[in-house]
Amino acid sequence: MKVRKFDHICIAVKNLEEARKPYEEILGLVPDILYVAESEKIKVARYYLGDVALELMESTSPDGEVAKFIEKKGEGVFLLSYRVDDVQECLDELNQSGYNTIDKKPRSIMGQRFAFINHPREMCGVLTEVCDHGD
Repeated sequence: MKVRKFDHICIAVKNLEEARKPYEEILGLVPDILYVAESEKIKVARYYLGDVALELMESTSPDGEVAKFIEKKGEGVFLLSYRVDDVQECLDELNQSGYNTIDKKPRSIMGQRFAFINHPREMCGVLTEVCDHGD
């Protein structure tokens, strides 16, 4: 697997509207995209800083992964996403080499393919994702 670059960083937050205030008022960021992903039980504000996006992510359900993360660890860095050439090739390569990924096939949000490749305990408490969109 060859990682090309960071794609985005996700921060789990309890309240998206409240969390946006310091990023927008202090840092002067303006959200490029606001979206809800029902399949992932999240609502998100995405800010692009050059080629890398910062996402503030609130759970839309108490049983969502973001809600579980916050309950266990509090608000904070939830996920790092890395750009690869092809998500499915990456998953196949990792699984063929004996690494058991969370996802076996890519997921999709707004036409962007991604997959979770590890449990956070395997990467210093951070969920790791690969994606291949936008090239």
